Amino acid sequence: MSRVIDDVAAAVNHLFDIPETMEKFTTPSRSPHQETNKSKGVSSIPVDILDSPKDYIFFMDVPGLPKSDIQVTVEDERTLVIRSNGKRKREDGEEEGCKYIRLERRVPQKLLRKFKLPEDANVSAISAKCENGVLTIVVEKLPPPPKPKTVEVAIS
Repeated sequence: MSRVIDDVAAAVNHLFDIPETMEKFTTPSRSPHQETNKSKGVSSIPVDILDSPKDYIFFMDVPGLPKSDIQVTVEDERTLVIRSNGKRKREDGEEEGCKYIRLERRVPQKLLRKFKLPEDANVSAISAKCENGVLTIVVEKLPPPPKPKTVEVAIS
């Protein structure tokens, strides 16, 4: 079964031309038919990930959610977790007897996204800010390891 999932993931990556460097952030996701009680009602909001020379930058739209309702943590040493149990506040009518006739701008009851960070991510240097409904998370990269030196030894 795992091989089938890997084959499908490879086909999707090829179809959408996802660079190999971005594959390291993907984690297997459940199909909608495999929803458990634990994940019921949890939404998966799209995220853009930018790989820059100095850091990885995550961009996520979170309209109407105050930053105090959003949690960004690192679990299991290399898993970036973004979650919120907050609810966006609705604008109520000023007059009594007002009611909504259409609600299209719903924010999910719960938000949960997990990303496996690559080996060169510095989990001690992560910052996040939320401005104008966009959550931006910056994960600094570790400096590349020094290249091993080759020392020539003279044979006597």
